[in-house]
Amino acid sequence: MDVKSQPLVSIVTPVYNTEKYLAECIESVLEQTYSNWEYIIVDNCSTDSSLAIAEEYAKKDNRISIHSNSTFLNQMQNWNHALKLMHPESAYCKIVHADDWIYKECVERMVELAERYPGVGIVGSYRLVENEVKLDGLPPHQNVFSGREICRLYLFGDLYVFGSPTTLLVRNEVIKNNDPYYEEANIHADTDACLRDLKEWNFGFVHQVLSYTRRHNESSTSIANRFHTRRSGRIKLFLKYGVHYLNESEFRVRYKSLFNSYHRFLARMFYEFKDREFWKYHQSELRSLGESIHFLKLIKYILIEGIYIHRTIPRLIKTLRAKSTNGTTKNVSTGLGNIYTKE
Repeated sequence: MDVKSQPLVSIVTPVYNTEKYLAECIESVLEQTYSNWEYIIVDNCSTDSSLAIAEEYAKKDNRISIHSNSTFLNQMQNWNHALKLMHPESAYCKIVHADDWIYKECVERMVELAERYPGVGIVGSYRLVENEVKLDGLPPHQNVFSGREICRLYLFGDLYVFGSPTTLLVRNEVIKNNDPYYEEANIHADTDACLRDLKEWNFGFVHQVLSYTRRHNESSTSIANRFHTRRSGRIKLFLKYGVHYLNESEFRVRYKSLFNSYHRFLARMFYEFKDREFWKYHQSELRSLGESIHFLKLIKYILIEGIYIHRTIPRLIKTLRAKSTNGTTKNVSTGLGNIYTKE
C-alpha cells in the first residue's frame, strides 16, 4: 500500500508497571512496515520506570505521544481513556498491550484486509502465546466471515478467534459508535465488545501469525486465573448475547449444557482444594445470574471425577506440589463445607 494512500492508524498501549517488557513492545511498533500511524502510550500511574522508558522513545520519534494519568484507573477505565486520545481522523485502532508485541507486517496486513472489505469492523489473526499458535479453526481460503456466524460459533463453544485486544484491529467507526467502548465493570469486556459489535459488522481474519501474547501474573490475568472467571464470564456473555444470535430452542439446549459444564468444572476444583474465597466468588457469580450451585448435581460430578482416578490423582499431586512450593499447604482444606459459606 502506497504511503500517501495509507489511512491513519492509532496504535494504543495502556501501561502499568511493565518496565520489563515495554521496550520490546515499543520496538515492535517502530518496526512496522506500515508507516502512517500515531502511537499513544498511556501510563497509568506506574511506580516503576515504565514512564521514563516511554518518554525516551518519544524523544526519538514524533509519532509517539505520552500521556500520564493524574489518578489511577482500573484496567477497563484506562483502556477507554486511552481510546479517547486517538486522532479524530484516525481510521483504525490497534491496541498493543505493554507486555505483548506485534510482528512487522501486523498493521499492514490487517489494514489491507479492512480496506478491501468496508463491511469488516474487526480484523483478527493467529497469535503466538508463548510457543503455541492460537486462534485457529477458520477455513484458510476465506478472509471475511459473517459477524453473526462467528458469534454463533463462539456461543456454541465451537470457535474462539477473538484473542485479546493485541490480536485485533478495530475500525474506528465501530469505536465511535459505542461510548464507552469497553464495559468498565466487566473483566472480560474485550470479548463482550466483539459480541456486541459483530451484530452489525463482519469479521475479517488474516491467516498469519501477527502478534505475540505473553503469559505472566499481571493483576487482571492473575485474578482471572485464580478464580477461573472465564467460566462464569462465558455464561454471562451467553445470557447477554444468546438471545441475539440463537433461536429459543438453541438457547435452551446450550444453556443447559453450559450449566452442567460449570458444575463439572466446580467438581474438578473440589479436588484442587480451592479455598473459601474461590467458592464465595462462584456462589456470588451464580446468584448474579439468578442461579445457585446445585448441590446434588455437584455431588454427582464430584463422584464421577473420583471414578476417573487416573485423571484425579495427577491433579491432586500437581495441586499439592504447587501449594507446597508457594508455602500454602497449611491452608489446604477439603470437604463440601468449604463450598457453602456465609457472606
